Amino acid sequence: MFTQHRTRRLGMALTAMAAAAALTLTGCASGGDNGGGEGGGDADLSVTFLPKNLGNPYFDTSSAGGTEAVEEFGGEFAEVGPSEASPTSQVSFIQTAAQQGVGALVVSANDPEAICDALDEARDAGVKVVTFDSDTNPECRDLFINQATAEGIAKIQVDLIAEQIGGAGQIAILSASANATNQNAWIELMEEELAANHPDIELVETVYGDDDDQTSFDKTAALLQTYPELKGIVSPTTVGIAAAARYLSTSEYKGQVALTGLGTPNQMREYVEDGTVTAFALWNPADLGYLAAYAAKALIEGEITGEEGDTFEAGKLGDYEVGPDATVLLGDPYVFDAENIGDFDF
Repeated sequence: MFTQHRTRRLGMALTAMAAAAALTLTGCASGGDNGGGEGGGDADLSVTFLPKNLGNPYFDTSSAGGTEAVEEFGGEFAEVGPSEASPTSQVSFIQTAAQQGVGALVVSANDPEAICDALDEARDAGVKVVTFDSDTNPECRDLFINQATAEGIAKIQVDLIAEQIGGAGQIAILSASANATNQNAWIELMEEELAANHPDIELVETVYGDDDDQTSFDKTAALLQTYPELKGIVSPTTVGIAAAARYLSTSEYKGQVALTGLGTPNQMREYVEDGTVTAFALWNPADLGYLAAYAAKALIEGEITGEEGDTFEAGKLGDYEVGPDATVLLGDPYVFDAENIGDFDF
């Protein structure tokens, strides 16, 4: 079973993301005229976050953590991004940030390859590139902040669904976009874990809700209509699991079809409390954004280069070390259920 190792301060209050909401899709960074983002010495500590899409509660939370970190080290924070998470939708924002000469870009990639050329151009222009949540090809960035190991994320989701359906029956996966690097890696490992350790569980289909609430809601309905014997759904995306829970909560399948995956406590609280969902997992996205911002700072200031063994300090989270493939690991996933979900607010 999954062991809950370290519980970070998951219950941090989120700040309002007014600056992010005010950004338009032109890619203009907030505060770009206020001193050029030079927050400390001669280093340009302007850090621009580029999530998969705007209006996603998960990325609102990670950006709140990034904002907190940047304010702590005296930099300048901005968030830009597309309204929809498509493979090439982030390219124009990367190009604009490079033209503006920001110190660093912090990116959650919609596609591992589609934005590489734009990121290479930005790096050639002196912009440090940190990926988080969903990586690009390693040669396209300076550092990747990994929320948890792919193996750990896959295993906890399989363990949870297996426990909830009694170790046997049909399940389906409701993912984000078909090209999402992290989703595909987790799904491949979930398939391997199922085959190796859960021979009585049949994965009947993987569908894609494109990290859109209504699409994910509709895909959930379609799965239940297509597979009348379905016993569980795994959704490794915060948008997907919330949309699936919303559908199940008012349907005949409530309490009959199990749902787990990756979600935030505030999204999932009502569905845990009303019995739609038993347990789900996640890391703290605010900590992920916070760590990514401090990693960007360390790159900008030359404290690290992304070499294995490099170390840097990340504020309240402490010290971190760069591992293989220029990757920094945040920590382990955490399981939320009826007993503990009331302790968290994000």
